[in-house]
Amino acid sequence: MKRSEAVDYAILDEADQALVAALRVDGRASWTRLAAVLGVSEQTVARRYRRLHSAGLLRVVGIPIGRRLGYAEWLFRIQCTPTTAPAVALALAGRPDILWIDLLAGGTEIICFPHARSVSERDDLLLDKLPRSGRVTGVSAQAVLRQFFREPLAGTPGAPRPRLDEDDELLLRALARDGRAGYAELAEVTGRAETTVKRRLDHLVGAGAVAFGPEIDPSLLGMETEAVLWLSVAPSDLDHVGRVMSGHPEVGYVAATTGPTNLIAMLVCRDADALYEYLTTTLGAMPEVRTVETSPLIRNVKRSGFVKDGVRLLDPPEIARRR
Repeated sequence: MKRSEAVDYAILDEADQALVAALRVDGRASWTRLAAVLGVSEQTVARRYRRLHSAGLLRVVGIPIGRRLGYAEWLFRIQCTPTTAPAVALALAGRPDILWIDLLAGGTEIICFPHARSVSERDDLLLDKLPRSGRVTGVSAQAVLRQFFREPLAGTPGAPRPRLDEDDELLLRALARDGRAGYAELAEVTGRAETTVKRRLDHLVGAGAVAFGPEIDPSLLGMETEAVLWLSVAPSDLDHVGRVMSGHPEVGYVAATTGPTNLIAMLVCRDADALYEYLTTTLGAMPEVRTVETSPLIRNVKRSGFVKDGVRLLDPPEIARRR
């Protein structure tokens, strides 16, 4: 993996933060559209994005939506002996089928999100390919039943899943590496004509099978505190609570799961006081929530498929082009 150039950043300035916010609305928006939204020139927008991108601080990612593609989405909680969790997390980070890896406070627990394309792939990972050593003392797996999004996904609920061929898989891999890749580059990867690639991508987006957004370390936006919440909610209230929480600005991810708790949420807050206010005021105002376990996050090892180096996102290996 190529390391990014050494650039010293603490918190992005207001203009860069505005660019990130605009990319959250449409990660593949043209420079022209972004410039109009931000009130600056196209050259300024392109220059700011490329500077952040070349420094490894910002990536736009095309993430497959598992339930629209028939993928098996799971959450693994891995318990390790003291001081060994970082090494186990780094070993897991090399696996392309694990998109997200966090170390939780205490340094003995890892959570990770595999993206298996089938139940057999999931079982293969869980039963055979997780680290087998005295460093791992326990593994629990919870199925992700439903992820809740701030904005409704495209596509008609209950519509048939898109059928993916080998070229589609290459297309999704290329978009996961660079969600703003141009049609010429995507055509080179897949071996398809640019018009075919554009038509196929429009179909996948329209079916709600892939979503685009920026990936960036929260500290660069002035958010210093991250935490994972494990919530118990009455089954009849689960959908309502998940949808409401997905609209909270502090919540970056929320999903219904199997297991001893039935809802997981990942929070990004300005500081510990802001986390406290969310727990006591925002979440405290929701009587449907029966219990909450809060696990502070001490290190994010991998985000949306990108291994972390401090606040930087390292580029994954190049994708072999179709010949």
